[in-house]
Amino acid sequence: MGLLSRSKRNGALPEGNKEAEIRFPPDPEKEAGTYDDQPVRFLTGWSMSMGILVSIGGFIFGYDTGQISGFLAMDDFLKRFGTVQSDGSYGFSDIRSGLIVGLLSIGTLLGALTVAPIADRFGRKYSMTVWSLVFALGVVIQIAAENSWVQVAVGRLIAGAGVGSLSILVPMYVSETGPRQVRGALVSTYQLFITLGIFIADAINYGTEAMPNSGSWRIPMGIGFIPPLILGLGILVFPESPRHAYRNGRAEEARAGMAKMYGVHGHHREVRREIAEIKEKHDFEISQGKRPWIELLTGPRMAYRTLLGIVLQALQQLTGANFFFYYGTTIFQATGLSNSFVTAMILGGVNFGMTFFGLYVVEKYGRRKSLIVGGIGMTVTFVVFAAVGGGVLDYQTPTNTPKAGTVMIVFACLFIVFYATTWGPMVWCIVGELFPSQYRARSMALVTSSNWTWNFLIAFFTPFITSDIHFYYGFVFAGCNFAAVLIVYFFVCETQGKTLEQIDTMYVAKVKPWKSSKWIAPDAETEALVDAQLHKSNTNDRIQQKEDIGKSNLVSNGVFH
Repeated sequence: MGLLSRSKRNGALPEGNKEAEIRFPPDPEKEAGTYDDQPVRFLTGWSMSMGILVSIGGFIFGYDTGQISGFLAMDDFLKRFGTVQSDGSYGFSDIRSGLIVGLLSIGTLLGALTVAPIADRFGRKYSMTVWSLVFALGVVIQIAAENSWVQVAVGRLIAGAGVGSLSILVPMYVSETGPRQVRGALVSTYQLFITLGIFIADAINYGTEAMPNSGSWRIPMGIGFIPPLILGLGILVFPESPRHAYRNGRAEEARAGMAKMYGVHGHHREVRREIAEIKEKHDFEISQGKRPWIELLTGPRMAYRTLLGIVLQALQQLTGANFFFYYGTTIFQATGLSNSFVTAMILGGVNFGMTFFGLYVVEKYGRRKSLIVGGIGMTVTFVVFAAVGGGVLDYQTPTNTPKAGTVMIVFACLFIVFYATTWGPMVWCIVGELFPSQYRARSMALVTSSNWTWNFLIAFFTPFITSDIHFYYGFVFAGCNFAAVLIVYFFVCETQGKTLEQIDTMYVAKVKPWKSSKWIAPDAETEALVDAQLHKSNTNDRIQQKEDIGKSNLVSNGVFH
């Protein structure tokens, strides 16, 4: 894609991106020649390596998700932790399999709800080190299990706390640190690594599932100990989030970290402009004093954004993707495949490969259009999958209907294509951009807990539901995907190419979501002037003033026709 060679005059956005251009007022410092105004590279080595390294947090989650699907079908794992069935074979009851799979999600929920104060107090990068070690501890507990399924479940609970915390810290750190012109792709790399983890786990399970001893599951589980060590130690090489550093009185550290990610001097125009926006927002936060948790709902447009984030995270789970990833091996056994590990690996490969394309889509076509198209595609594919599985497939003897099984696998892959390029990566991107700095850690903890709550509900109840209605379950996910299309159209603003501070202003200004792609933000100087004038005014006055400025800026620039 030529990422390293693309540049832009006023920052680093690609030429011709009219939706994301920002107009700057005359700058006396530039006229005096006191700072750098050279073009900025679209992607630097530091920003790319940062995105890859921290996204190992996504690999950790994906790898764990992929491996548990295979463990549930491995003979040694079943003999050690399952029960004897009526025919003499070993298996899991619906409750036991639901708990083994689902307790990871309970752990992620607990981790998500407790990470905010630690991240705000000690910083984003050091928090990633701590929670990586927590995940590693959970892995050790699971590997040490001999015959107790409870020990496996407890280990997954502890590992889940690490996964849940990293699911907030990674998008938050990348959103606050990554250059704005490539921020969407960098945040979406988190989802790319989730899919990579699933694929690698499926491949390793395929290689070990025939082993007659505990190596069939202990080897894949042990390999999962390596990624958290790489992340926990590797993140120490990178700077702290510039926004966290600035909010804690370390302005020069923030400037240096931002300059490193942009690949420019600390006095570059882009760095100065973004630091000015951070200062403007931070000064207003200071003027308002310490904000209680209740302001996650009562702050400027925070109820709207918090509810939107909760719904989007829930809908990402209700797309039905984890229906395949948690129980893929079991699902495709029901279609009559001789080795369902192969199909699970194929789905994982499609998921990983198409998420690469998703990194391009998020910056090329933006968030709104991509999510709407992806939601429509997932709706159609799940309708076909459920209709064929429920109405055509012979569930008791699937070999009697081989064509039906083939159609189901094809449409499962098509579903993964739509999911991996849109809803998989982009929800994490939107949530990382949605909130202002003073609320970001707490808000992301709250809304991400919605993701893990639904993750658990789907993981736990899927065995019961599929035992009763089989593949008709897919119609539930189809309905959720159609609802997701409507939610995005009416409530999600386009944030492509905008700084986090501009996105905050856009939501406060109540820009109509379906018109948001044409919105041009007021410059930092104008916003700072408004905040200075309203320093002693109440929050409602400030919000109204920002709405008026936002609207007048739209009209004066002629962005609506």
